[in-house]
Amino acid sequence: MRHDAAHVLAMAVQELYPGTQITFGPPTENGFYYDFYRETPFSTEDFPAIEKRMREIVELDLPISREVWNRTAVHKFFIKKGELFKAEWIGELPEGEEITMYRQGDWIDLCRGPHLLSTGKLGKAFKLVKLAGAYWRGDPTRPQLQRIYGTCWRNKKELDQYLLIIEEAKKRDHRKLGQEMELFHLQEEAQGSVFWHPKGWTLYQTCKHYMRYRLKQAGYVEVNTPQLVNRGLWERSGHWEKFREHMFITEIDSEVQPSDQKEIINEEARVMALKPMNCPCHVQIFRQGIKSYRDLPLRMAEFGSCHRYEPSGALHGLMRVRAFVQDDAHIFCTEQQIKSETKKFIDLLASIYKDFGFKTFTINFADRPLIRAGADEVWDKAEQSLLDATDAAGIDVTLNSGEGAFYGPKLEFVLRDAIGRNWQCGTLQVDFVLPDRLGAKFIGEDGKEHKPVILHRAILGSFERFIGILIENFAGRFPLWLAPTQIVVATITSASNEYAIQVKEKFLNAGFRTEIDLRNEKINYKIRAYSQLKVPVIAIIGEKEAEKGNVSLRHFGGKNQEILALEEAVDTLKAEANGPYEANSLN
Repeated sequence: MRHDAAHVLAMAVQELYPGTQITFGPPTENGFYYDFYRETPFSTEDFPAIEKRMREIVELDLPISREVWNRTAVHKFFIKKGELFKAEWIGELPEGEEITMYRQGDWIDLCRGPHLLSTGKLGKAFKLVKLAGAYWRGDPTRPQLQRIYGTCWRNKKELDQYLLIIEEAKKRDHRKLGQEMELFHLQEEAQGSVFWHPKGWTLYQTCKHYMRYRLKQAGYVEVNTPQLVNRGLWERSGHWEKFREHMFITEIDSEVQPSDQKEIINEEARVMALKPMNCPCHVQIFRQGIKSYRDLPLRMAEFGSCHRYEPSGALHGLMRVRAFVQDDAHIFCTEQQIKSETKKFIDLLASIYKDFGFKTFTINFADRPLIRAGADEVWDKAEQSLLDATDAAGIDVTLNSGEGAFYGPKLEFVLRDAIGRNWQCGTLQVDFVLPDRLGAKFIGEDGKEHKPVILHRAILGSFERFIGILIENFAGRFPLWLAPTQIVVATITSASNEYAIQVKEKFLNAGFRTEIDLRNEKINYKIRAYSQLKVPVIAIIGEKEAEKGNVSLRHFGGKNQEILALEEAVDTLKAEANGPYEANSLN
């Protein structure tokens, strides 16, 4: 149905705007899009006219027919029509593949299908929602296209529900809330990198502190590895061949060194790369000294700072960046330990997601990609090992064909947020390739050398992206344990300033992230200001509170205030502020 909607969109656009070339138009999880090439830019003001024509095409109930064409005939057809992008794509299709065209009325498109029987079957529960840019074949050196997004549902009720979610998502946009709450900003001079403000960095460090606490409990050891590593290691690991287009490369220029410091640098050592991932460096730590089977499993974690080149058009707030920190770890284990380590990892991941407020997730199984390292028999073994591990763990998986890492199959853990959106965050990858390429070995129980298996795993993914997800999931209303500022002590009049300072110190000494507002402003003004910043608790101090040694607690979003003795207020909030930590673990 959503594929039909993409075709109806393309037909409407070409009828309304002659000379527009079509490229690709796939369905998506909640709708569809189509990429067009046109000299004149579209605007969202064009959407009503396009939607009107789409509905007319639906009313015509045009039959949709599938036709098998000869490759040469298809190429000539698109050349004659001036559809140069489609003509180019014909040459990319594998020899021997059946080429199908789908026709509706006088309009026809190259497509694998399938489609419904007629345009009338589509219905009218669709809407165009967004306009974006894209590059032909995803290559920024190729022509820029215009992508029109739409959503499509079985009936108006489902469409209206989804449109409400879109409106709610706009309110929760982490970029908007990040600015309002003074968490972070982004700017052109550092595309894809984040400027964390004090409150945002506090949130970041709170997440990291929690993850460090959980990993230590789970038997991980923490390490730290270099940012710049020379080309030789990336070649041996396979990243230079398979991942180089995503890597930032730098080169040492020996010609500009002072004459008394010149050194002979070979070509391999002169070319360095900022690490896009941590795994080759972790193998280097594993290789230091002799490892025994008794040392396995070795769970090696790093909050590793990584850099990957993303096209500027793909960057999106915290969700898609070039510089990020992964909650990365590699479990060096035997083949026999894959099942037990997979089960332990999934249990840990589920517990952590629950602590962050995500109660459910789904799991995809991603098998071998087209571009990969390692022989097919190695992949057969890796894929079977991971499937056996999921069976042993008693979990259901959905196949995500061809989306594995280049060195091994993986599990993808997909969260569902408060408004029903899915986010793929955690991964677990089984790797038989990298240990062999980088010479990782251990002495087995038989006294002989063996290669370990590496389980590449992440729970949050990148901290940047996960924090963006957290902001949108909570709409900025963080639980007390996560909130950058947990309590603001706000005075009603200056007469209570001295006591307010004592209250602030009491909360600070109890471990709360506390601020104080002694400004000569009305209390309602202060409440509005801190509500904008989504501060969970405002401790209001007036003359009565100062006289009796009380505080008046107002929780974010609430209208009522709770008057408690200062000691009682501290004790009441302490358990909530500890959140998922064990008692006193923060002190």
